[in-house]
Amino acid sequence: MLERYDDLLTAEEACEVLKIGKNRLYAILAAKELKAYRNGRVWRIPRLAVEAYIRAQANL
Repeated sequence: MLERYDDLLTAEEACEVLKIGKNRLYAILAAKELKAYRNGRVWRIPRLAVEAYIRAQANL
């Protein structure tokens, strides 16, 4: 599904995968619905966390 991405995604890549805007992504991150961490000012989002988020949202 997300094989073409590295193990860690940037915020821009996560937005592309989830097909959402940055404001929505930052709201999801603030609500801790998506596991991620910050490296300075840059968000790093594990690819597996994005896959888990998609499965949870789709009730799979």
